[in-house]
Amino acid sequence: MARAFQNYIAGAWTNAANGKTFENRNPANWNEVLGTFPNSDKADVSRAVEAASAVFNEWRLTPAPKRGDILKRVGDLMTQHKESIAREMTREMGKVLVETRGDVQEGIDTAYYAASEGRRLFGHTAPSELRNKFNMSIQVPIGVAGVITPWNFPMAIPTWKIFPALVCGNAIVFKPATDTPATGTRLVELLVEAGLPAGVINLVHGGGTGVGMPLVEHPKVRAISFTGSTQVGKTISAAATNTLKRVSLELGGKNAQIVMADADVDLAMEGVLWGAFGTTGQRCTATSRLILHEKIHDSFLSALIKRAEKLRLGDGLEANTEIGPLVNQSQVDTVESYVKIGKDEGAKLETGGERYTEGACKNGFFYRPTIFSGVKPDMRIAKEEIFGPVLSVIKIKSLDEAIAVLNDTRYGLSSSIYTRDVNAAFRAIRDIEAGITYINGPTIGAEAHMPFGGVKETGNGHREGGWQVYEFFTETKTVYVDYSGRLQRAQIDNQ
Repeated sequence: MARAFQNYIAGAWTNAANGKTFENRNPANWNEVLGTFPNSDKADVSRAVEAASAVFNEWRLTPAPKRGDILKRVGDLMTQHKESIAREMTREMGKVLVETRGDVQEGIDTAYYAASEGRRLFGHTAPSELRNKFNMSIQVPIGVAGVITPWNFPMAIPTWKIFPALVCGNAIVFKPATDTPATGTRLVELLVEAGLPAGVINLVHGGGTGVGMPLVEHPKVRAISFTGSTQVGKTISAAATNTLKRVSLELGGKNAQIVMADADVDLAMEGVLWGAFGTTGQRCTATSRLILHEKIHDSFLSALIKRAEKLRLGDGLEANTEIGPLVNQSQVDTVESYVKIGKDEGAKLETGGERYTEGACKNGFFYRPTIFSGVKPDMRIAKEEIFGPVLSVIKIKSLDEAIAVLNDTRYGLSSSIYTRDVNAAFRAIRDIEAGITYINGPTIGAEAHMPFGGVKETGNGHREGGWQVYEFFTETKTVYVDYSGRLQRAQIDNQ
């Protein structure tokens, strides 16, 4: 019998107040039920927010290095249980085991990085314009933070948000995606085992309407960190306006890899195969467009089609599998709709474009790697996020044209160029409109200690990862210490 999972509120595991549940199933074999989870609503969110609010003052007064020590223990526990976490994640969302191991490793890296930041969290000092006066700024926690995460990186992305928020002294209400609730539960279990005090982390399962929006709208939630679609991000941004809470949005992408005529084509081939079809294309940084110089276009495309057709689809737990399933039927429907759009727009379907149902894959959401050629920059398949294994190939004649085509989208997350010309590389770095640019690397492969995020409709300017996320989860307090023993009136006395 499948396990019955629960919410975690105020230090106790509990069912949803309404008693409702939903099932979690294996996308590689939809007949396999992995567990049932609380289908929570506003009442559970309110309880969780109140629990976080009640412990916030005690938690913020815990020295930051001590908060970091707890995250160090979480990293140790994740290392100890890495394989079991990865296998559970593969069963839950489908991507191959080598990728889920990497997902866990990213969480481990983030834990150790956050632990070290507990001894940093630097402020600034600056000289005063007056005598016998000292000026400084310090970083202080915001309060209760709501964390809403997607299913494609169900361990890495929550750790990007939760670990920095905790080390900064905030209390958390966490809503994982309904497609990956078990991994979210496992993360909370590890935090509890590491010694995080009751109420500092609260887990509420459920959908966007029942849990996500009540969390966004709650007046005691002072910050929201969300990763997901641009459409939902806009809704969250609008809803958060009434309470003027801080909001970080990491949203969609329509990322492109440029391959110039002088590139190492073998390296570029490995990059686009990994970028386009890794995680079955279900990454916000996935390579959705391939921009090829006309001199190498035909030969590169021909070789790419042959390589894509040899990729092995199957259960992500099998050692020889290279591509797992899409996460659910809705994603299959989305991919199929865009394949039809591409055909109707006049692009040439070179390979794929259909579900894969052979053998053990018959009960899963498998889709063949799909490549369109003859794609024009104004086609919908070249502009809209698909979130599946669909690659649009565009032919260009020059670097200027390549960059213009790459920039011709409402998104601006990740980008890539393969070239041996250092001048071209630096022009690309300067002129590409994206938060991330890779030189001779694919559009995927972010590192935990570097800022992650994009421009335009990819987000609202904040960054995950690196040092900048700690700025999001803290307020800056400016402090003046006047030890002159008399009233000093700043500019009035300084004329």
